[in-house]
Amino acid sequence: MESRFWKDLPLVRDKDGVRGTKIYSQPEGEIVHMYLEPGAKLPLHNTSVNVAFYILEGNPTIIISDEEQSFAPDTIIDSPKNIPHGIINNSDKPARLLVIKMPKP
Repeated sequence: MESRFWKDLPLVRDKDGVRGTKIYSQPEGEIVHMYLEPGAKLPLHNTSVNVAFYILEGNPTIIISDEEQSFAPDTIIDSPKNIPHGIINNSDKPARLLVIKMPKP
């Protein structure tokens, strides 16, 4: 059995109030724990694989193509490959979510 605590892992992103930690990385997929400070934004970008966002804490706004919506914890959102997507935390509290990429990019 292997276990790890996300706060003990190295950051793969730490910019403009957005911190990302790769918590799972295997040939079949990747999971990144994202932490967004209040007011932080992960700009629109494309990925070559399908992505799912799972909201852990807060009510971040997920942008996929020209759609934009805030989501509550325990919601999962699908984002197809090659479609621009981003995240905004418009609240005054931190937001945390998992970014699940299948297959591994």
